[in-house]
Amino acid sequence: MSSISRLSKKISAIGESATLKVDAKAKALQAEGRKVISYAAGEPDFPTPKHIVDAVRVALDDPKNFRYTAATGLPELRTAVAAKTARDSGWEVEASQVMITNGGKQAVYQSFQVLLDPGDEVIVPAPYWVSYPEAIQLADGVPVEVFAGADQGYKVTVEQLEAARTDKTKALLFVSPSNPTGAVYTAEETKAIGEWAQEHGLWVIADEIYQNLVYGGVRATSIVEAVPALQDRAILVNGVAKTYAMTGWRLGWMVGPSDIMKGAANLQSHMSSNVNNLAQRGAIAALNGPQEPIEEMRVAFEGRRNLIVEELNKVPGFHCPMPDGAFYAYVDVAGALGKTYRGVTPATSLELADLILTEAEVATVPGEGFGRGGYLRLSYALGEGPLLEGVQRIQALMAEGN
Repeated sequence: MSSISRLSKKISAIGESATLKVDAKAKALQAEGRKVISYAAGEPDFPTPKHIVDAVRVALDDPKNFRYTAATGLPELRTAVAAKTARDSGWEVEASQVMITNGGKQAVYQSFQVLLDPGDEVIVPAPYWVSYPEAIQLADGVPVEVFAGADQGYKVTVEQLEAARTDKTKALLFVSPSNPTGAVYTAEETKAIGEWAQEHGLWVIADEIYQNLVYGGVRATSIVEAVPALQDRAILVNGVAKTYAMTGWRLGWMVGPSDIMKGAANLQSHMSSNVNNLAQRGAIAALNGPQEPIEEMRVAFEGRRNLIVEELNKVPGFHCPMPDGAFYAYVDVAGALGKTYRGVTPATSLELADLILTEAEVATVPGEGFGRGGYLRLSYALGEGPLLEGVQRIQALMAEGN
């Protein structure tokens, strides 16, 4: 038998998404009839707003939407994204600087593909979204983790970033609000980090997918607004999935300097070509249409955030800072490890998550998937009834620890 591997080394090295893995296990248990409550997937439970769906129904009657269109995206959508970028990120861009992608995940992937050469390092603040390191490594880059725990509000400092910088550092990944922590950098913190990146000639890839999901009067300041000089060395990643409850529509975008967008367009022209035209029509309606339904969802998320954080902090051994954005609670569970629950003594957050799923029928995602153990991520993008019941199940189980 041949000793040649059936998979390439690059693909063999890719790990399965931790969030999707847990969500799949939870759904499998639900299919068996178990009453599992899942906090695993970062997916709003709200339906896509009606005016967006109605726009696509109209688009179905227009045959032009059934044909190939430009790989870069529909002109009307690129214009709408440029307007949103100016409005929310403080960056006046031309529509030609916008690239429409199959979800924000493709935009992240392509950003690293167009920027990195083999061995280039990217500083990645942790805890981080599970796909960032994989996307960097698929571009032959090297992710360099900089960790900030609950004691820092999950936000890295300039001093930490500088300690991680080498002569191979090409880019900084900046995510605010954060998945998985919900942390939002202040305008002052963002400016300081942006000025540091500008001083050292680094590129910045800013994932702004959650920028409109902020609470308590907080605003997520874009790093290119805080430091306009970065606009020639920055790529913004965004999309409609989270804010507009359009996860399954797979519609994202990247914004950046013209030469970088040209490279991304060349790549996408060979990889996937145009994004589904009907999804693009829906995104146009999302960005240009009424925003009241979006604000209603944001307000509901804020109420859920307040509820879940209050209840999680009642769990013995749990510590959950109040997140300012996104829809995740990120819990420091160090105080719950090493105790025995129903004959099981979890030593890691991975083991604790498995215990909670098995014994309480509640799915959470362990911190190992986000770069460092000792934490659990819970999405509060689900109704208040199951949200409260799930935490109460965890409370009851953890109260048995000794």
